[in-house]
Amino acid sequence: MAVHTKFEPTPKSIPTRHHTCKGTIVNKSELIDAIARHADISKAAAGRALDATVNSIRGSLKKGDIVTLVGFGSFFVGKRTARQGRNPRTGAAIKIRAAKVPKFRAGKALKDAVN
Repeated sequence: MAVHTKFEPTPKSIPTRHHTCKGTIVNKSELIDAIARHADISKAAAGRALDATVNSIRGSLKKGDIVTLVGFGSFFVGKRTARQGRNPRTGAAIKIRAAKVPKFRAGKALKDAVN
C-alpha cells in the first residue's frame, strides 16, 4: 500500500511577513482528514491522535525539553531578549519584555523533501 503525502486543501492566501509563498494553507480539519485517509482510521480517531501529539509536544516544551522527530525536525524553546519598540499609532517608545518562544528547526529529510 503506497502512502501519498499530498494534501488537497482548499486554496487560500498565505499571509507572510517577510516573503511571499505559493501554495495553500492546510487547516486542522484538512490535516485530520489526511491522517484518517493515510492511516485508514476514523476521523474521530485521527483527531484524537493529532490532539494528543500536539498536547504532548506542548507539554514537553513547557517543561523546557526539546522534541525531536527524526527525519522531520525539532521543536524547542528559544529566548527573545527584552528590547525597545515603538507604538505604531503614536510613535511612542515602549518596552517589550523578554519572552520564551516556541521554535522549530526542520530536519534534513524535510528540507530535502521540499526542495
